[in-house]
Amino acid sequence: MPQTDRYPPWVGLVYIFNLIVGTGALTLPAAFAAAGWLFSTLMLVFLAFVSFITVTFVIESMACANATVTWRKLQSHKFDESEIPVDSDSELDASNEETAILSVNRRYSLYKIDTRVELGEIASLYLNKFGYILFFSSLCIYLFGDLAIYAAASGKTIVNLICSTSNDTEDYMMTCWQDSQFSKMDMYRIFVTIFALSVGPFAYFNVQKTKYLQLFTILIRWCAFFIMVTLASIRLVNLGQQGHPTMMNLSEVPALAGSSVYSFMCHHSLPGLLAPISDKGRIMKKVGYDFFLICSFYLLLALTGSFAFATLNDLYSLNFIYYEDSSVITKIIGFFLVIFPLFPMSTSFPIIAITLQSNLKNLMLDQSVHTPNVIVNRLVFPTLAVVPPVVVALCTHNIKTLVEITGSYAGVLVQYVVPAILVVYARKQCARDFGFSIHRYTSPFRHFYWFLFVILWSIVSLIFVTVDFILNK
Repeated sequence: MPQTDRYPPWVGLVYIFNLIVGTGALTLPAAFAAAGWLFSTLMLVFLAFVSFITVTFVIESMACANATVTWRKLQSHKFDESEIPVDSDSELDASNEETAILSVNRRYSLYKIDTRVELGEIASLYLNKFGYILFFSSLCIYLFGDLAIYAAASGKTIVNLICSTSNDTEDYMMTCWQDSQFSKMDMYRIFVTIFALSVGPFAYFNVQKTKYLQLFTILIRWCAFFIMVTLASIRLVNLGQQGHPTMMNLSEVPALAGSSVYSFMCHHSLPGLLAPISDKGRIMKKVGYDFFLICSFYLLLALTGSFAFATLNDLYSLNFIYYEDSSVITKIIGFFLVIFPLFPMSTSFPIIAITLQSNLKNLMLDQSVHTPNVIVNRLVFPTLAVVPPVVVALCTHNIKTLVEITGSYAGVLVQYVVPAILVVYARKQCARDFGFSIHRYTSPFRHFYWFLFVILWSIVSLIFVTVDFILNK
């Protein structure tokens, strides 16, 4: 059924902006500075461009999927072709043409994105068994890594807030307090466990993020980002340049690539964000403006942080932790900036876990043949979605490595490879069904060379990252 709850384009673009600029943005400044400020700037712009290319692939695939679903209903005689309304925005004006031209115009009007068709449904429409498994496997691994990063970031945030023995946030073998038997690693694992027990149970229920809770987390997030950019800028003015990043450091590119891919990820959620938009005219251009603003914001956040601080934590918000000799206002601001990631992570963790268990069902079960029983549905899959990521977080506090692996492997597949493969097969199917596959939602990067470019870049990224892991890990 077509989407009934509509909102104007600017609302959809705000949702996309907020979806992309999340916790991943906090991992970007450290990777940016380590890879060199000039190289990182060019790389970030390049990766934003590649990500936008594959976003247009997803939008085109959504339109093709809408057309295919409607066409198959037509072919199964659920309604006549004459019942298909001619889209008033069609580029073909068939008002005075012959019936054959009118038929082509009706087929052209099938290309819409009014009905929400998720990427998994698109994969099932156009891909073979191997492609279907590749899609859901890569998405499950990405969501798995996402949950592990959230759990690790929550424990790391609290530990660095309460432990007082050292300013070195990466030394987790030392005690948390003077004359204490508990190390920072002990406390980290305790707080990861508390986080998992607090928010994990919500994954066993069909919970949804309410509008007011979403607005609250968005407000908190943007207040924090604005304060961080402002404080870093003030620090630069008052203290001068404290950080001295090199212009280029190729050994740190995997961390930058993983963090950047992670920071531009929105592809798997686009159907739910774009389908309700009321006016989809020039939607790709509008999304392009969104990506330009996001890339500009990332550069502002990363450049100010790289030069304002001598060293950067894996989680950028930890650079603003307050000290005992700080003023009251500084302590309040520092406390807010350090704990603010806990709000979006706490609300997003169960939602992502529910999404992960849904994709695990699609990967492991043929739900068209049998429906999983209550125990499997309500106990086994939620446990598979929550427990393994928490176990990973308990084993390591190294968010940098988690982001590298999640972004550089699963992220590359979800953000680059899958959209490129989907759009190629969607075009072929629509060309067979309708005799053409060019429509108003066709990607401006339609030429096959763009597909090859994305695939080759994905292969180069995976090879480069793998070689670096072998040599340096």
